[in-house]
Amino acid sequence: MLLGLLRPWPSRLIGLVLAFGAGALISAVSFELFEEGVKVGGAAAVGIGLGVGAVVYFVLARAVERIGPGGGSGGTALALGAFLDGIPEQMVLGIGIAAGEGVSVALLVAIFVSNLPEAIGSAIDMREAGTAVRSIRLLWLGVAALCALATPLGYALAKGTGGHFQAGINGFAAGALIVMLVDSMIPEATSKSGRVAGLATTLGFAVAAGLSTLSA
Repeated sequence: MLLGLLRPWPSRLIGLVLAFGAGALISAVSFELFEEGVKVGGAAAVGIGLGVGAVVYFVLARAVERIGPGGGSGGTALALGAFLDGIPEQMVLGIGIAAGEGVSVALLVAIFVSNLPEAIGSAIDMREAGTAVRSIRLLWLGVAALCALATPLGYALAKGTGGHFQAGINGFAAGALIVMLVDSMIPEATSKSGRVAGLATTLGFAVAAGLSTLSA
């Protein structure tokens, strides 16, 4: 967010970062969320979570779209989008800590790389729409604080539940992220950086998958 307020960023560069982050998230969904969820709680729990996460994100994203163009700036919509996919991501981190597995380096990289262009793009759009810098900072600090609270929440819930709950949360995060990727992140990356976005996405997947293999 602060980077977006400091200086203007080339649209092509933001697109490439988005594409790289999309590839990293595809890897995280495949190996860190879905596969790990099946291991700890079974395919049924992951499948249910997957469906619920996809539907919830889809419905909430449509609500964000309605208030974005008409009731707020595109930057506000991006911030709300970051909030919608940030909550399950952070809960997964808390659950992993509670299970004694630590935090996956691959998942952390995927979350960071995917959220960075969202924050930069949101700050730029809101500033161009005339929103005060102080308001932009307060909005993103609020989003960050609420998402951060999801980590201890996931930790606390994991302590009082079993593997099926963890698998369901993993599936929920995976479903939400898949819809987000297809709905906004990948199209945005392609529109900003062109066909080279596919190469950047592949690179992001390879880097995250490599980190996942090393941390296994």
